[in-house]
Amino acid sequence: MSVLDSVTMALKNIKTSKVRTFLTMLGIIIGVAAVIVIVGLGNGLQNYVTDSFASLGTNTLNVSVQSRGATRTLKVDDVYAIVEDNSEYLALCSPTASVSGALKIGTETITGSTVSGVSEDYFEIRGYEIAEGRGLVYNDIATCAKVCVVGEYLNRAYFDGEAVGQYLRLGYLRLKIIGVMAQESDDAPESGGTDDCVYLPYSTASRSSGRITGYVITARDEKTVTQSKNALEDALFDYFDSEDYYTVISMSEILSVMTSMIDIMVGVLAGIAAISLVVGGIGIMNIMLVSVTERTREIGIRKSLGAKERYILEQFIIEAATTSAIGGVLGIGFGYVLSAAATKVIELAMDEALIVTPTASAIVLAFGISCGIGVLFGFLPARKAARLNPIDALRYE
Repeated sequence: MSVLDSVTMALKNIKTSKVRTFLTMLGIIIGVAAVIVIVGLGNGLQNYVTDSFASLGTNTLNVSVQSRGATRTLKVDDVYAIVEDNSEYLALCSPTASVSGALKIGTETITGSTVSGVSEDYFEIRGYEIAEGRGLVYNDIATCAKVCVVGEYLNRAYFDGEAVGQYLRLGYLRLKIIGVMAQESDDAPESGGTDDCVYLPYSTASRSSGRITGYVITARDEKTVTQSKNALEDALFDYFDSEDYYTVISMSEILSVMTSMIDIMVGVLAGIAAISLVVGGIGIMNIMLVSVTERTREIGIRKSLGAKERYILEQFIIEAATTSAIGGVLGIGFGYVLSAAATKVIELAMDEALIVTPTASAIVLAFGISCGIGVLFGFLPARKAARLNPIDALRYE
């Protein structure tokens, strides 16, 4: 008997007991679907995190300086000198100043807005675009100009889309709005969101109520971020003669750590989901044992007519593998349906565009495991059938 004949016979036996076969395959279907959805969720989460970090710049280095207790105080000019001295690794630099004081537009006091002092390179570093007016320029920094750039939320909510040329107050400073940033979020701008922001020259901020709290520096090349970080840390160590007064954080390193954590989490969850595949395999073994019992006389007749043990063994193993393979195919379809549903649920529940994306490798792996489990758990019933004594089998009722 050829393999094709065995497969045909297996399909006929499956058709004769559809409900029982479907219940047998249910564990395989659920297991395959669960693995596909979990891996797809991990892949979607990884893409979401990568996209989020891309907007911050994976080639950026964030420097935090705590000069208190140090023998030397790091000044802005010193940092620019370090960047220039290591120009083969480092490119752009922007000090960042935290700003205190009430933000007022007209008679209204605004809370929740992000207010920062930055340099003219900050917008290029972060990839921000100016929709109206202009951004900050070197002259604004050099002259401590009382100007600012606002986000789209403030432009719409308080200036009816005509913020350029208008004024707002930050503490005792009266700042002229020279530009409006392009909308960052795809959703409507809202209070406290990414579009609710004010940027002014760091020199203006540090001369009033602000202070330089850190620096954002870009690596010359994304491929050499690690070398750029090492060069920056070496320069800061030489400056302070200690590692206690500065911290350098690489966005690419944070991204790498987060993706590694996601991979571990997905691996653990996929392993737990794969347990249902084992349960499905036990179900296949159980139904195959029942099938062997029901078809004892058939096995006896075939063996009395000269069928060898390996043919009987092959037939039952192929039948078990066929059952699990069909369950795997149904599980793949079910997994795609669940992935699409999960994407919609996440979008509605969390208001975030996280797409659950099944991967080809996960599908092939889950299907391969399901077929392997069918063969593995079908072997014991198949061996029992192959070893039946034909005389005893013919007597069986």
